[in-house]
Amino acid sequence: MTGHTSTPENQRRIVVAGGGPAAHRFADAMHTRGLEGWHVTVLTEEEHVPYDRVTLSKALTDVDYDLTLGDMSMWEHESISLRTGERVVKINPDAKSVETAAGNTYDYDHLVVATGSDAAQLPFPGGELAHVYRTLDDVWAINKAIAELTEKLGRTVKTVTIGGGLLGLEAAAGTMELGAQATVINGSRWLMNAQLDEGAGQALGRLVTAKGLEVLTGTYPAEVLSDDGQVTGVLMKDGRIVPADMVIASIGIRPRDELFRDAEGDADGLTDGKEQLFELGKKGGVVINDHCATPVPGIWAIGEVANFEGMCLGLVAPANTMAEIVADRLHGGQATFPGFDTATKLKLSGVDVASFGDAFARTEHSLEIVYADPARGVYQKIVTTDDAKTLLGGIFVGDATPYMSLRPLLGRELPAEPGAYLTAAGGGDAPDTELPDDAILCSCNNVPAGNIRDAINGCGSCEGNTPVRELGELKTCTRAGTQCGSCVPMLKKLLEGELKKSGIEVSKALCEHFELSRQELFDAIRVLELDSFENIRAKYGTGAGCDICKPTIASILASQNSEYVLGAGRGTLQDTNDRALANMQKDGTYSVVPRIAGGEITPQGLGVIARVAEKYGLYTKITGGQRIDMFGARLEQLPGIWKELVEAGFESGQAYGKSLRTVKSCVGSTWCRFGVQDAVAMAINLEMRYRGLRSPHKLKMGVSGCARECAEARGKDVGVIATDKGWNLYVGGNGGFLPAHAQLLAQDLDDDTLIKYIDRYLMYYIRTADRLQRTARWQEELDGGLKHIEDVIIHDSLGIANDLETAMARHIDTYQDEWAETLKDPERLRRFRSFVNAPDQKDEAITFVPERGQIRPATNEEKGGVLIAGTIPVRGQD
Repeated sequence: MTGHTSTPENQRRIVVAGGGPAAHRFADAMHTRGLEGWHVTVLTEEEHVPYDRVTLSKALTDVDYDLTLGDMSMWEHESISLRTGERVVKINPDAKSVETAAGNTYDYDHLVVATGSDAAQLPFPGGELAHVYRTLDDVWAINKAIAELTEKLGRTVKTVTIGGGLLGLEAAAGTMELGAQATVINGSRWLMNAQLDEGAGQALGRLVTAKGLEVLTGTYPAEVLSDDGQVTGVLMKDGRIVPADMVIASIGIRPRDELFRDAEGDADGLTDGKEQLFELGKKGGVVINDHCATPVPGIWAIGEVANFEGMCLGLVAPANTMAEIVADRLHGGQATFPGFDTATKLKLSGVDVASFGDAFARTEHSLEIVYADPARGVYQKIVTTDDAKTLLGGIFVGDATPYMSLRPLLGRELPAEPGAYLTAAGGGDAPDTELPDDAILCSCNNVPAGNIRDAINGCGSCEGNTPVRELGELKTCTRAGTQCGSCVPMLKKLLEGELKKSGIEVSKALCEHFELSRQELFDAIRVLELDSFENIRAKYGTGAGCDICKPTIASILASQNSEYVLGAGRGTLQDTNDRALANMQKDGTYSVVPRIAGGEITPQGLGVIARVAEKYGLYTKITGGQRIDMFGARLEQLPGIWKELVEAGFESGQAYGKSLRTVKSCVGSTWCRFGVQDAVAMAINLEMRYRGLRSPHKLKMGVSGCARECAEARGKDVGVIATDKGWNLYVGGNGGFLPAHAQLLAQDLDDDTLIKYIDRYLMYYIRTADRLQRTARWQEELDGGLKHIEDVIIHDSLGIANDLETAMARHIDTYQDEWAETLKDPERLRRFRSFVNAPDQKDEAITFVPERGQIRPATNEEKGGVLIAGTIPVRGQD
């Protein structure tokens, strides 16, 4: 249905053409300032709600990753309408309306154009065969094509990305994570030539080459070669052919200014003639003033389609600023656009890159203070005025630690000598910096340090003006750190500093009984070889302990000594599940999960589980970790059940503990025609190696035999994916409430190196993570993140690699199956009684009802009924 649309009467109508981040930010800014008297209609040609293009690479490697911007509830406001799949094709300035491809007409009082840009197409033969990297649909198409080519070709897919800028490198890195062999072609002599000088670009090239990315610079392509529509390679101008199965074009962007090019009207209102109303830049984009207004009253432009002082820029920070300015102006404000912030920071396969300000030292008489270490692939440069006092810009590659301290000081006098910020030179950490209130800490959302201090101290815009004490709450309140996230370390530092100033101690204590953090306590126990809670409490604690410190110390002792978790009085320290060596369920019964390493089990093993489940009347369920879970066991039944399982060769799967749970695997090269390595053998090896390993939180692993990733290894704490050269190692993934994709740590490893790196990684995590902290959150909070992990695990930057390996070897050598040990001692079996004073009595309150041929816990209403499983015969019981 097409026609004229309408909005409620007495409301000023705003139409937004475009549905990208700039459009979302404008709608959000209007929503925040108040929509009384306004109605905002957002028209986006994509079928998706506005999403975050900054993190588009995450959707390339995980098509289920949610990039949605902001809170979806905003679109439910009665004064905001979002129309997806509605592309604006024409502006009628005289009529104050826009027309869409669907044939609809929308009237406006104000029009905000945020149509963004298109990816430039390759201007030579075969260019139409190339994928582009610009939208969500683009990256989904790349992901799908790699999967299909992998299946079709039966080998590693070869991708060539033409363009070595920000997006080109992101695209190439993403295809590598999907298992492809990637090459980048860049016409300049170095990568990211728009943001980096030659020294930095060459350092970046060395680093990404070491990660497995092939880099060809200073050379130009001439044609995309193909055979019957299938890409076969890229012909270079020098005659070389670069083999390729897929080509991705990332050679720049082109402002989508066609609405302005085609718009005509009566500019002065004196004639009936039609004339060009808008001025367009030489390289595209509609020219705006510092209000973000075009020459036509009521028509504004924001984001990449807007040309200010001869520039159009595809960065999120200036687009957000433009959106805020238009919203401010519509509400009677006087905000002006200060110019483009060209600061850039990204992490590419663990390589830090940052550039800001006058990075190329074009300011007259400027100084460049540089530290370069080609062997390490590190480059740091600070640009200052000729007196070496005022910061003008900087570039960091390989180690971008100083960036967050320096970025807010752009244009200000440095508090220390410039050389003090070149941390890679070995001078220690960058000097502590007290940010002025007007210094912009979060450039994406234009949040000054003063606003953050106000929020912390309870005089900002947070609800109720209550002081903010938590990082997550601070991000929500101020919006700092909610876009690209690169300012979060500085935000956390500012929060802790302000709390200390207020006399509020930033405690890292484990609990009220131990002032030490978990990491400090772990190290103290290890160094002093303390072996009991009583000794540890006497040395470092007070009081009797609590539900926080007791299980934590029990876990530390178990991970250091691999001793029986319920021995030597440690049973009283454990959580309910660990005390029972089983998971308690909602009805007070327990589940039984024997280990099925790598998901491999014999028919005889299946028979044992079937007989035990049938004998004890247990509900059976295949788990997501490729095991069989048996539910409905009473506490007093557990020893009998486990006696039969242990005698049949099974051992505890430790589904109850903060320890290794499972190593999931596909069938790998043994059976699958696409497999390139024996995934099952590797999974079994890893599970038997790390079984029983106690840790701050549960651990899950996965091993996939090819890039098709059937074992979902990248959703695990440790993921291993086969290549035709060995194994790729991913770390820090998890599912759950806050899912995280594991990050690539190392590529094409042989078996021994892979296991060595996993040994180090797991033990470093166990030693340094906080209580109940998954590997993903631990990696995020480590200074340096994945780069730090790489330095410690691969390059042994802390000199502890041998110590970590020795600790893991000690665990492996001293491993004991907890249920086998329990069954050896009749005294230990005394704890498995429902009633202490009546060891033979069972809990009659536990009842079941039949369902789908098995049992389930009875509801409160059903417990008063007749049809309960207490009437179902259970063989071999009572």
